[in-house]
Amino acid sequence: MNTEFKTIKFELKPNGIGVLTLNRPDKLNAMSFQMIKELHELLDELIVNLNCRVLILKASGRVFCAGLDLKESMILQSKKKPEALKENFYFLNVPDKDIIKAKMYAQWRTSQLIVKMRKISQPIIAIIQGAASGAGFAFALAADVRIAGENARFNNAFINVGFSGADLASSYHLPRLIGMSRAAEILYTGRFINAEEAEKIGLVSDVVKGNENDLFESAEKLAKVMLSKSPLGLRMTKEAINLSMDSPSLETMIQLENRTQMLCSTSDDIMEGVQAFFEKREPQYPLQ
Repeated sequence: MNTEFKTIKFELKPNGIGVLTLNRPDKLNAMSFQMIKELHELLDELIVNLNCRVLILKASGRVFCAGLDLKESMILQSKKKPEALKENFYFLNVPDKDIIKAKMYAQWRTSQLIVKMRKISQPIIAIIQGAASGAGFAFALAADVRIAGENARFNNAFINVGFSGADLASSYHLPRLIGMSRAAEILYTGRFINAEEAEKIGLVSDVVKGNENDLFESAEKLAKVMLSKSPLGLRMTKEAINLSMDSPSLETMIQLENRTQMLCSTSDDIMEGVQAFFEKREPQYPLQ
């Protein structure tokens, strides 16, 4: 795995907890072309890295993510694109008269980050401090669990700068998290939601008082609870949750869950889990 990232950091702890940090604090962790490229690289690795069992997503500095880097995004509008960028981002190489293609490729590439966040088997715990706006809001929504600091603020910034309020799966995830009516109001208005309201409407599972270390400790505590579960069982649970979002019926999900349980019953994890239960101890699952 690339350990020389420029815009993100990643650490895999010996216990199986991965820590992904957005690392452009001077730019409020706005998503640049480089960050999007590096996030793709990391998520592609995590899809096949079974040693990482839970992922904590956090950010450096006072803001989680201010959204897409608008200065870089405006490059797509420009007829003169920097050659240095063209070397690394194929969508900037389209002819100037075909600017719509460059925009479409960039949009598709960014949106695929959300798809990959749901595809990786690791549950994602997002720690949000400061603002999570636009793409940062969508990135937080794609996590499995959100823990907020007291100063956390969320908003659907796309609608405020001339775009549709539906972007990067915000119109998919938000109604499923908090209900259609509340989601519609938030997506239409682009207003900020503070930490207290976010907890009240179910957007975050907890609001933690204190500093960045307190937030991380809360996330790490939850991650360690997840580590005490069967690795295969945890993966199968995330897969079932994903599929249940669009399930056409109760019976469809029952059939999927039945197959999931049969798969888990063939793993060594089940024997360790049952034995640990009877011996009144924590199960010791292998990393893989």
